[in-house]
Amino acid sequence: MSIADDPRPAPPLPALPNLRDAGGLPTRDGGRVRSGLLYRSGQLNGVDGELLGAFAALGVRTVVDLRTAAERERLPDRLPPGTRQLVADVLGDSAQSAPAQLPRLVREAARFEQAVRDGVVQELMQRTYRNFITLPSATAAFASLYREIADAPAGDLPLLFHCTAGKDRTGWAAAALLLLLEVPAATVLEDFMLSDRLAFAGFAALVQKFAQAGGDPDLLHPILGVEPGYLAAGIDELEARHGTVEAWFADGLGLDRAAQERLRARLLEP
Repeated sequence: MSIADDPRPAPPLPALPNLRDAGGLPTRDGGRVRSGLLYRSGQLNGVDGELLGAFAALGVRTVVDLRTAAERERLPDRLPPGTRQLVADVLGDSAQSAPAQLPRLVREAARFEQAVRDGVVQELMQRTYRNFITLPSATAAFASLYREIADAPAGDLPLLFHCTAGKDRTGWAAAALLLLLEVPAATVLEDFMLSDRLAFAGFAALVQKFAQAGGDPDLLHPILGVEPGYLAAGIDELEARHGTVEAWFADGLGLDRAAQERLRARLLEP
């Protein structure tokens, strides 16, 4: 599937450009991941006023926040009354990782640009994706998210999971799940790379400030967007330690074959 042929609707709320359905994609055997059951997004601190009503219309019943405690305290989610909110802190054991420090990392334009040209930023991001496999907090967080998806009562769905930009912690969570559901790897990568455009659009004010300070906005993509090498780093670490995505779910996260089958039964169209 190419992005141009993507059958899923456009992001439903323009004010939240990286909020989108996490389903709708085809599997290798001709099936399809259900739509309208899982959503993924960036931070939800700006959901108020008219946007609150528009968000409520999506019908989301449960929100899983993958951010650190500092991120949640600084910019807490604003959700419709009655929405369940769960915390699954991926980077609790490494709160200084790049995804939790986006605004600080781009504050000095000249210094940041040099770090991009030297590959320092890209290596930092790749290390973060490897941490998604190795950090105890990441293991606990992803296991908690996937168990919730597999076993939550139907009345607690749809479920939305998010981090700050909806591209790294959220991007890995979505990509690994899609691989487990046997979505082709090339399609998973295309879906992952949508965040290079959608998440970047969500940082318009930060990009403008960076440009006003003399920076080249295009150089912000490695930190405000994504690159194929980021997902590849996470997959390489997963395969080196566990061999397959099924083994990572089972041995790394503690979701055995039965739990994996519950995920498939819930998320794949019959």
